[in-house]
Amino acid sequence: MNAIQMPHRPIQALPDQLISQIAAGEVVERPSAVVKELLENALDAGSTSITVRLEEGGVKRIAITDNGRGIAPDQLTLAVARHATSKIATLSDLENVGTLGFRGEALASIASVAVLTLTTRTADAAHAWQIENGKISPSSGAHGTTVDVQDLYYNTPARRKFLKSEQTEFGHCAEVVRRIALARPDVTFSLAHNGKTVDHWNASAIDKRSAHILGDNFASARLSLDESAGPLRLHGFAGLPTASKARADAQFFYVNGRFVRDKLLTHAVRAAYQDVLHGDRYPSYVLALDLDPALVDVNVHPSKIEVRFRDSRAVHQFVFHAVSRALAQTSATAFGTVPAPVQAGSTAMPWIRGEQASFGAQFYGNANGAGNGVAQTTASYGALFNSIGSQVANADGEILPYGYANANAGAGANSPSALEPMFSRTAANTLPEDDHPLGFALAQLHGIYVLAQNSKGLVLVDMHAAHERILYEQLKNALDENSMPVQPLLIPITFYADGIEVGTVEENQAILQSLGFDIAAISPTTLAVRSVPALLKNADAQSLARDVLREVREYGGSRVLIDRRNELLGTLACHTAVRANRSLTVVEMNALLRQMEHTERADQCNHGRPTWVQLGMNDLDKMFLRGQ
Repeated sequence: MNAIQMPHRPIQALPDQLISQIAAGEVVERPSAVVKELLENALDAGSTSITVRLEEGGVKRIAITDNGRGIAPDQLTLAVARHATSKIATLSDLENVGTLGFRGEALASIASVAVLTLTTRTADAAHAWQIENGKISPSSGAHGTTVDVQDLYYNTPARRKFLKSEQTEFGHCAEVVRRIALARPDVTFSLAHNGKTVDHWNASAIDKRSAHILGDNFASARLSLDESAGPLRLHGFAGLPTASKARADAQFFYVNGRFVRDKLLTHAVRAAYQDVLHGDRYPSYVLALDLDPALVDVNVHPSKIEVRFRDSRAVHQFVFHAVSRALAQTSATAFGTVPAPVQAGSTAMPWIRGEQASFGAQFYGNANGAGNGVAQTTASYGALFNSIGSQVANADGEILPYGYANANAGAGANSPSALEPMFSRTAANTLPEDDHPLGFALAQLHGIYVLAQNSKGLVLVDMHAAHERILYEQLKNALDENSMPVQPLLIPITFYADGIEVGTVEENQAILQSLGFDIAAISPTTLAVRSVPALLKNADAQSLARDVLREVREYGGSRVLIDRRNELLGTLACHTAVRANRSLTVVEMNALLRQMEHTERADQCNHGRPTWVQLGMNDLDKMFLRGQ
């Protein structure tokens, strides 16, 4: 293919009109870019009410009216001139930009590719003034400014051919208005298209504005956050994992009031959601980062959609940890009070100690009713109950008959004598409901789900997913504190290993020990597992060891503890979480509920699946047509 031969021309200065049209190619990509520039100017002018009127998707007309300061008539000529602005005057101003628009090219660029009429009036002016085609004349109008842009690209028809359909262009314009309206809930916005009002938002608080724009689903599933560290402040709303979407169309991030789509910030938020999102879902959020303008460069992109931070690592870590702390509240948060996280080793919850006992262990007393119980018990669930005799304490500390704790003992699972105490005690439980938002267990369904009753109605819990999250958080806390409790095996588990696995063990002893594993090569083809993390002591030691070695081999020891840490710990937690079809007693089920209430991020397992759902009384009434 032959290259296109361009005619040879001497170097020459370009005419002003062509320069403006070239600049317009950067600033005015489509009608929505015009809307963005004009809205930013309106906000910089101190407006508290802005009206946007569009025709034919903004191609035929864009008219934006504000009640801001207006422009003095003697400055109107400069207002539409290239490289003229009131927002910066020195290099220092450029390095400390505190306004939205500042380039001094927007109006000039728009005027070069459309018919622009600007009508404005200051507070002390007797009447408004208007500029069109460079001519200034008296006009009528209220205090503020109206910029009327008609026939976009009328003089550059080639550019106009690249525009999409009317509805597509209007959709882009409406999205720009939504973004800016979210950033400034204190300003009233109105949007009309082809003479019909599409949206109107009165000035309000950010919670109401975000609920109005993002919908009730987001409003009912969001976490408020407001954190500061030095010159950085992050505030807004992070959507619960249950508010995630199949597309990233509900993600709004602002830096000093400016909407940005920055890779560093997006990565920080995504990393915070990493182990609570299911599959390829995207979180929803409205977050604003405020910092000293000198610490961020907003002039790295023509449309100012990207920014550059002076200390990008510090910003990334701050955003990541702030969002992570907000998401850590997701333990039965739908009911208000969030139980304070309990640290590993706390005497308030003995079952979180290094010896991960059965769910019900913390409720047991000995035959005399003492509270030391079976804290060191390492037996299976069934053996636990058989080992304590015929008495067991309930959540109130009262000693109950063994038949209450294990409905399968004595009279049988389906007999009235076995079931009646279970339901009567649950219904009569006097513990404060606010302290136990997941309520109290009623029964187990098909060995998979726990059914519980709370003040709202019925709670359904996926016991494997819930226990997996509990173990996962315990493993993370232990590794963070360098206090991974270890369980030596009475008889080491030996298994055949190939040369790569043996080499992996020999090269990564320090990494394995930090994870709580003592694995040694006892021959060129045999490995022995001598200890495992105490939290995982009931799991298959051989499978655990093989999974750990595979991760270390594939990703390298250092990367496993940094980049792949959570994936590895999630795999380990999944190994030992209570399996489907495991029969649990009411005491064990209640213990699981209590652990969920005191575990961070307990609303989802580490694969992002929900661990529990609530069916309110109204939902149940509708199912059975009660009151209808």
